[in-house]
Amino acid sequence: MKLYFIRHGKTQWNLEGRFQGAGGDSPLLPESYQQMVQVGQFLKDTPFTHAYASPIKRARVTAQHVIKELGQQVPLTLVSRLEEFHLGQMEGMAFDDVSKQFPAELDAFRNHPDQYDAAKIGGETFTQVIDRMTPAIQKIVAANAAPQDNILIFSHGAALNAEINGLLGTPLADLRKRGGLRNTSVTILETQDGQHYDLIDWNDTSFLTAKPTATDTI
Repeated sequence: MKLYFIRHGKTQWNLEGRFQGAGGDSPLLPESYQQMVQVGQFLKDTPFTHAYASPIKRARVTAQHVIKELGQQVPLTLVSRLEEFHLGQMEGMAFDDVSKQFPAELDAFRNHPDQYDAAKIGGETFTQVIDRMTPAIQKIVAANAAPQDNILIFSHGAALNAEINGLLGTPLADLRKRGGLRNTSVTILETQDGQHYDLIDWNDTSFLTAKPTATDTI
């Protein structure tokens, strides 16, 4: 079976370069809705069994719009374990301000996941995010166990990056080495047993007409 992981559409805070974790949810940008159409059109020839999404509005709305474009009757289930990192005091802060107030935490979050200590900011570590997301993925796989099943999973950039790499068995120190995930990108994993996963496609944005910018990717 194949799991299609989709990051939500771009938001105002993404554009402004602000941290947007589980506790923040700025509006989706108008152009994001067109990109959701493009995702749906890209995937419309693939039959999907079920869709799952973080309940946070930016992910939930992205899921609803993409599913609409598929032209299929795909049930959508909201799963709280798929929500974004809890970022504590960094929530809503501009990246530049975080670099001044929490320089060590910011460097570790972006470059050294194994060294990221969230205690000072009151957030989640990479291990904690992976530990809460993996049971959700295992449950999703178990509920859609037919070999031909294709599943949609809508979530968030940092959380998806951590979880997908975690499912692939990537060491904690290397979680960021594949690069980031662009808004409305598609990443595909394949599994036969729900325990071992193979990477089919990473951060595919070939279907998007807009040129990428620095604020698109996390």
